[in-house]
Amino acid sequence: MCKCTKLLTQKCIRKKCGDAPPAAVTVFFGANDASLADRCSGFQHVPPDEYKQNLLSIVAFLKKQWPSTCIILITPPPIDEAARLLHPYADNPSGLPERTNEAAGIYAKQCLAAAAECGLPSINLWEKMQQFPGWEKAYLRDGLNLTCNGNKIVFEEVVKRLKEEGISLENLPADLPLISEIDTDNPLKSFDN
Repeated sequence: MCKCTKLLTQKCIRKKCGDAPPAAVTVFFGANDASLADRCSGFQHVPPDEYKQNLLSIVAFLKKQWPSTCIILITPPPIDEAARLLHPYADNPSGLPERTNEAAGIYAKQCLAAAAECGLPSINLWEKMQQFPGWEKAYLRDGLNLTCNGNKIVFEEVVKRLKEEGISLENLPADLPLISEIDTDNPLKSFDN
């Protein structure tokens, strides 16, 4: 999360999401923050303690906006350092990966600590993905960004955590009218509500 993300989040969220607050919000930052300060992506680096404070600020803002909304913090994913060397985003004269799995783990711990401090549910993606043999190729396409299977893990974990918080598809209102509620003579009218 770049240093301005906290401010951008507040500015973007000030826009209304309709009359009702969202049932849930996920906060998923840390992979870029964990860039090593002395490497080629160092401009993205946010010190671990500042990262945690930024998460706490975002959570406080969300809770103030929507006190009843479920907020879930998600740790950054693990990093495959060998793949990062094969897919650098910038000129890398050092020949060293700009991110390490060890550093990502530090940020994962900070994320989990922020969730615990706020009494929020969390998803330890960093740990979850590494439980599977071959996670590096199965879940990360370039050592950092998620593959389809990596995104599937995120989806499944979010759905699981939402169910644990009492939120499921069965108990959420529909955002749009059901097909049976659409006026066939004037379909657009059905979307006015």
